[in-house]
Amino acid sequence: MLNLGEVEAAAARLRPHLLPTPLEWVGDNLWLKLENANRTHSFKVRGALNALLALSEAERAAGVITASSGNHAQGIAYTAHLTGTRARVLMPLHAPKKKIAGVKRYGAEVVLHGEEYGATEIEARRQERADGLTYVSPYNDLRVAAGNGTVGLEIVAALPEVERVLVPVGGGGLISGIATAVKGLRPNVEVIGVNAAVSPDMYNLVYGAALPVAYDTLADALPGDIEAGSITVPVTRALVDRIVLVSEAEIAAAMRWLIAEAGWLVEGGGAVGLAAVLAATIPRDKKTAVVISGGNVDLEVVRQAIG
Repeated sequence: MLNLGEVEAAAARLRPHLLPTPLEWVGDNLWLKLENANRTHSFKVRGALNALLALSEAERAAGVITASSGNHAQGIAYTAHLTGTRARVLMPLHAPKKKIAGVKRYGAEVVLHGEEYGATEIEARRQERADGLTYVSPYNDLRVAAGNGTVGLEIVAALPEVERVLVPVGGGGLISGIATAVKGLRPNVEVIGVNAAVSPDMYNLVYGAALPVAYDTLADALPGDIEAGSITVPVTRALVDRIVLVSEAEIAAAMRWLIAEAGWLVEGGGAVGLAAVLAATIPRDKKTAVVISGGNVDLEVVRQAIG
């Protein structure tokens, strides 16, 4: 299991490279933790950088490989550029154009493969073995989860009286890190995950449910099969208080609210926590920090949400 010490070690490792992101009060017991204001406009840079900084020189020289629908891909590309590491990034065929362009900007090799994320991940694992590369999972990696957990450390430092933290959930790399940090420092703080109802992979695993899973969602960063034996599942089961679901209409409403009321362009996956609040699935009865996990969104998706 991931522990608080590993998250704190990640924070020390990242401190020379990344500034804390803003925690913005928006009224009625609500604060937004703006990871869209981070490098590469996503929290993913935290886990990617922690993982690459922890590699040996030989591993960095040989190169890394990952599979990602976009934000982790950009995080790996940016941190590979920063650390002088060769990087190959496999992305699904439907990956947002903005995220593909972001990966190429930092010089990583891009390979488009698979109609959905599960197929992309399987192919990346095959190439890892065939080419002697180090695979850096977007979620199933202690170093990645520890780096992501630094979001939780920053929330507690900026808002010591926090009572609840809402976190988007895909493979669980973000919520497992944040829950480890927050529960380690403030055991009584609620940590609640938010899944897109269209793609409730983690919800199904945690609750033993069999809700149908699809991949066509405004929250395009969240869907995808979770690897068997992923480290994130037991952490989520042990430390996360509950997981709730939000609809596509609720995600779109949150994206619109963030543009109109807060002045932030946020992708669907980054808006699911706020969607749960606006839909009153989560009440405003406690001091709540909502993790806005990313802001990389294609214009046609913004038009879809607004329209």
